[in-house]
Amino acid sequence: MDAGKGRSVLLIAALAAALSCYSHLAMPNLPENFGGFVNESFAKVQKTFKKNFHDGWEREGAALAVYYKGELVVDLYGGYADTSALRLWTPETRTVVFSATKAVAALCVAMLVDRGHLAYDDLVSKHWPEFAQNGKENITVDWIMSHRAGLPAVDIPITREDAFDPDRMARHFEEQKPHWTPGTKSGYHALTYGWLVDQIVRRADPKHRSIGQFFREEIAIPNDIDFFIGLPKEEEHTVSRLSMPSNWHLMKEIAYDPRIIFMLAILNVRPPSSIAWKVRANPDWIKLKEVAISFNDPELHRMEQAAALGIGKAKDLGKIFALMMERKLISEDLIQKIREPQITSGWDEVVMAPMVKGHGFMYERHPVDSKNWLIGHPGFGGSTVMFDLDNQIVISYVTNGLKTGMGELTRTYRMLRNAVYECL
Repeated sequence: MDAGKGRSVLLIAALAAALSCYSHLAMPNLPENFGGFVNESFAKVQKTFKKNFHDGWEREGAALAVYYKGELVVDLYGGYADTSALRLWTPETRTVVFSATKAVAALCVAMLVDRGHLAYDDLVSKHWPEFAQNGKENITVDWIMSHRAGLPAVDIPITREDAFDPDRMARHFEEQKPHWTPGTKSGYHALTYGWLVDQIVRRADPKHRSIGQFFREEIAIPNDIDFFIGLPKEEEHTVSRLSMPSNWHLMKEIAYDPRIIFMLAILNVRPPSSIAWKVRANPDWIKLKEVAISFNDPELHRMEQAAALGIGKAKDLGKIFALMMERKLISEDLIQKIREPQITSGWDEVVMAPMVKGHGFMYERHPVDSKNWLIGHPGFGGSTVMFDLDNQIVISYVTNGLKTGMGELTRTYRMLRNAVYECL
C-alpha cells in the first residue's frame, strides 16, 4: 500500500471512529426479533448476542449454538433472514456458511480414514489414477487436506456447467499443473478444496457416493441433522438472503480493529499475475460484491461444493462436531491425530498471512489457554464453527449480514466466543 493510500485509510478509520457511536443512523428502524433459549449458566452469551444487534454490528440476522459436554446449552437466533423483504429469522432459517463447510468435508474424509478406506498418506493417484500427471504424481491426500497440493486455482475457465459436473471437474484437475512444487508450500485452496475432496470421497467410498450424499447418508440422516451440501430445491424457501457490508459498516469495522486494513491490503493490492488473482478470477461467475452476490442464486445452492456451499442452521452445524467429540463419528485415535495442526509457521502462499491448518481444519488460538487450539473452520463473512477438545465445547455461529473479516477478525463471533468462556 503506498503512502497516499495509507493516509486515506487512516483518515477513513478516524472518521469511522468518530461516527461509531451513531450506528443507529445507518441501521434500518425495524422491530426487534429474538428467539431461542439459553442455559442460565450461559446468560451472558445471550446478552452479548443481543448487544451485537443493538450496537449495529449485526445488520441482518444471525444464529448461535453452543454445545457443552454434548448438551445444547445455547440456541439463539435474531434479526432478519431478509431485511429487504422484512422476512424474519426463525428457527427454520438456514444460511450459507461458506468455508465453515470445509470442516464438515474434513470430517467426512476422516470417517473414510477411520474405516480403512483411505489414508492421509495415500497418494491421490492410488484412488484416482488419472490424477497422476503434469507434476501431480507425488501428491498425497494429506497435502490436499492441508492445502499443500499447489492447486488453489485451475487455468482452464470453470463454467457453471463444469461446476455441476464431477466428470468435467475431474478432467480439469487431471490436466492442471501445480502452481508450486507440491508439499513445499501451503496455500489456501479456497474453492478447489471442495471439488478435490469430492473427487477423493467418490473414489475412496466403497459406494462411490458424492461428498453431499456421503454426508447426508452417514451423518445427517442417522443423527437428525439439518445441514446440506447440495440443498434440495424444495427447501430453498428457508435460505436467508446474504448481504455485503456497506462502506459505512466497513469503516466501522476498521475503526474497531485496524488489522482489517492489512487484510484488505493483502487481498487487494497483489499484482494481476499473483496466485491470489488467479483464485479470485476463476470461476468468473462467482461474485461477492455489494451489488452482486452470486451465493444468493438458488441454483448454486443445489451444487455439492464442499468448500463454500454448506447450508444449514447453527445448532445442526454445531451438533455435527458435538457428536464427533463424543466419539460417535470417528475414533479416539483419529481425534487425537487432528488435535495438533500440521502447518503452524510461515505465510500462506495465497493469503500472504499466517494460517494454522491441518487435516482439512483451521486452528484458532485458544482465547483462555494460549497453549491450546480451537479447531474447526471460519467462513467468509463471519460464519464459524469451532470445537474445543479439552473443554468439550462447540461454538457454531452463522450470519447472513456478511462481515469484512472472518474467524477471529469477525467482531461478532469473537465477542460471543469470549462470552462463552467467561461463562465457564
